[in-house]
Amino acid sequence: MPSARIADNLGRALDSLVDRVPGAQFAVVLSPDGIRLGASRGIDAELAEQLSSMVCGLQALGTAAARVCGEGELHQVVIQMSRAFLFHATTGNGAILTVGIDGDAEVGDMAYEVAMFVAQAGEYLPVYLEPAGAEA
Repeated sequence: MPSARIADNLGRALDSLVDRVPGAQFAVVLSPDGIRLGASRGIDAELAEQLSSMVCGLQALGTAAARVCGEGELHQVVIQMSRAFLFHATTGNGAILTVGIDGDAEVGDMAYEVAMFVAQAGEYLPVYLEPAGAEA
């Protein structure tokens, strides 16, 4: 679990991410095993638990697809619904960023902001290493 200072910085960074793109509703960062590391304002315990379960499933599905469909690591999953989008991105540290936006938002702007956050995640997040033999 990150220190209180790091968690506060992460929370502010996630709030800033949500604030920069009109239509962004929430942002949350989870460890690879689904533990909430940080969240934007407005994420209550029930929503955090639902997101944790859902994101772990998306991560497993995306990782399986990456193994079956080609070489390389999973970087991003985007789910488009009739009135919303969900962006799921793996940081270089191994943590998982999930951002929800409404259907009227600019998807390109959110994709850019997610990519920028992921690129800078090292200053907010611990490093999660793949277990030995995970790529076998």
